[in-house]
Amino acid sequence: MTPGMKRRITRRMLMRAAGLGALGAGAGALVPGARASLPQTRSGLGPGVDARPYGLPSPHEAKVVRRFIPWMNPTTESAVSFTPLHALEGIVTPNGLHFERHHAGAPDIAPDAHRLLIHGMVERPLVFTMEDLKRFPRHSRFHFLECAGNGALEWRGAQNNAVQFTHGMIACCQWTGVLLRDVLRWCGLKDGAKWLLCESADGAGYARSLPLERAMDDCLLVFAQNGEALRPEQGYPLRLLVPGCEGAASVKWLARIEVGDAPWMTREETARYTDLRPDGRARLFSLEMEANSVITD
Repeated sequence: MTPGMKRRITRRMLMRAAGLGALGAGAGALVPGARASLPQTRSGLGPGVDARPYGLPSPHEAKVVRRFIPWMNPTTESAVSFTPLHALEGIVTPNGLHFERHHAGAPDIAPDAHRLLIHGMVERPLVFTMEDLKRFPRHSRFHFLECAGNGALEWRGAQNNAVQFTHGMIACCQWTGVLLRDVLRWCGLKDGAKWLLCESADGAGYARSLPLERAMDDCLLVFAQNGEALRPEQGYPLRLLVPGCEGAASVKWLARIEVGDAPWMTREETARYTDLRPDGRARLFSLEMEANSVITD
């Protein structure tokens, strides 16, 4: 730096200086000339390559799991488990830690036997196998998925003492599937079609209405998550993904899509998943998730 030049002190420079200072303080605590002992693992062999045909986390990470609040739901079949947000690194949620939300438990469905029926206001009502669907062009995209009730436990004051329980109904994954609009166009949409009824194969007969305009945007029929087949609790072998909308719209174990000219007003969009207004009325089909955030550390 030449005389007279002004040096601009940036935040990055201050952080770097602070880090070096902390490192120096830690280094000063070391004993000069000390030698580290060899780890015990140097004296033997570890498990072989065939010990775990499917890789699992280290036993030392046993606390990093989804958790369930017993007092919140009477049964585990119609309940939610929470993602351990505080323990994750990066933006991708591992498949085994993605939060769960079920209405009648997770059914066991063989992909070879699974079928998707598309009917109603279409030119060609069709039944698709999984092989049929996978013939359409595939797309892989990163999207977050968040339950509409994420954070709601705290609306009336603190109920839990961990971010996993207050905000753990959210995850971000890479989803792979085919565009819903490609499949709908293959069936041929009739004039006047405006809504879809998307129905699950679960024991609750879970179903949600979806505006056709939204379905023809970026919605996916998903069969893979983070590079592998969907997990059973995430809708294996087929689920709907409606990016940016409340998780309830992304129907799991998708088995039927009916095309119509009006919403079906199912129990899941009238008695539940509505936004109560101060005047006692409810807003329906709000769908889009608004901005949300939480500090995890």
